[in-house]
Amino acid sequence: MECKNLIKKRFFIPVFIAVLLVVTAVYCHHLLTGKPRDFQQIIAEKELNVITLQGSMSYFIYKGAARGYEYGLLNDFAKNYNLGINIRLAGNETRLAELLKNGEGDLIACNIPITKEGKKHLIYCGREVVSEQVLIQRANRKDKVLKDVVDLTGKEVWLIRDSKHYRHMVNLNSELGGGIQIRTVDRDTVSTEDLIEMVSQGKIPYTVSDIDLAKTCKTYFRNINISVVVGHPQRSSWAVRKSMPELAKAINRWAEAKKDYPKLTATDKWYFEISKNHGEWNPSEGEDQISPFDGFFKKYAELYGFDWRLLAAVSFQESNFFANRSSREGATGLMGLMPRTARALGVSDSELYDPEQNIKAACKLLVKLGRYFTGVEDREERMKFVLGAYNAGQAHILDAQALAEKYGSNPNHWEDVETYLLLKSQPEYYNDPVCKAGYLRGKETVSYVAGIMERWGYYMSSE
Repeated sequence: MECKNLIKKRFFIPVFIAVLLVVTAVYCHHLLTGKPRDFQQIIAEKELNVITLQGSMSYFIYKGAARGYEYGLLNDFAKNYNLGINIRLAGNETRLAELLKNGEGDLIACNIPITKEGKKHLIYCGREVVSEQVLIQRANRKDKVLKDVVDLTGKEVWLIRDSKHYRHMVNLNSELGGGIQIRTVDRDTVSTEDLIEMVSQGKIPYTVSDIDLAKTCKTYFRNINISVVVGHPQRSSWAVRKSMPELAKAINRWAEAKKDYPKLTATDKWYFEISKNHGEWNPSEGEDQISPFDGFFKKYAELYGFDWRLLAAVSFQESNFFANRSSREGATGLMGLMPRTARALGVSDSELYDPEQNIKAACKLLVKLGRYFTGVEDREERMKFVLGAYNAGQAHILDAQALAEKYGSNPNHWEDVETYLLLKSQPEYYNDPVCKAGYLRGKETVSYVAGIMERWGYYMSSE
């Protein structure tokens, strides 16, 4: 009897394990393919997993807060269902559908082209956008501006390899009988926005962009021309897997309800029409002052232990001394404070436009950020770290310090640390175990710090 029981047990255990492995494998397969997951499961878990691209039109981090035109729309949808948002950045446009297919997200929340091939695997949903591609060219006074795509013969056009702009330009070149010199960049870290900036700086002659991104970039790269249309209009929208029709329906219902929503209309206007550059305050002839707010700068600089001209340099960088300024990222008032940060410092939303309250709160924030970098002994050097944190959030600066230390550089020397801030746009670095804050487009923070330090030096030398 005992022998029979022993045989049964020996038989049962491996069978049980085998069944468990099969069930686990099937479950994991379902998770990878996304078959069991749809909107009801998302609602139950209270989390929406989103795949998108980094950029001003899609998603980026500014002063520790998530921003971006598409992210703003996504956040509005998520709030309707009390959902948290988990962001997964695709390195480039071609990776979006691949990541979705692999089950690494529920939704592509940036506009991708609507194609016959795509419809085999995706359900397109949300706000449908009809967009044109346009040529980006520099238009300074001495630049010769092209008037038609046929004028591109013999010219270099720089594009991201395998992007929709690249494919379109290859087709256009074939239609024109050849002659356009198509140059490509293959790095995941280079975006269309980067190429537009390179055109503005004269580093490359031409690139191509969707008209919406081009309009956004023109608000701060004022010397670009975006008037030449390249090809026919193309429809695009968000997308989910074929196996998630209920999520697609929910997004379509939201998009229809928000079609004429005034807040979204205002957002469109802000992103595509209003310039970041509203001029600069200039003192009247003979006036010995930096700004109309020098009195407040001096008062709170003395109270909190700063050079008042440093505060003036920060204010110029953030607002050009316009007290009623509010950036598209949400930075508000003279010192460019985020409303959430200001509230934590005791300043209400209504007080953010009060010059004195804004400057006082900014001083409190600078003091608070300074506590993260007490290991930097030189005061001026430490201020670079503080300014970097003021712009990007302290977590990204701490990440760059950790990377610097890991790779044998000096974590308390800004020139070493800014190298790793720049590298934080590359997956092998922002996914490093020592990094806690993820992706950062570090060149903006590096430029921010350099700009303030240069202007601070200029203000000090002018007295």
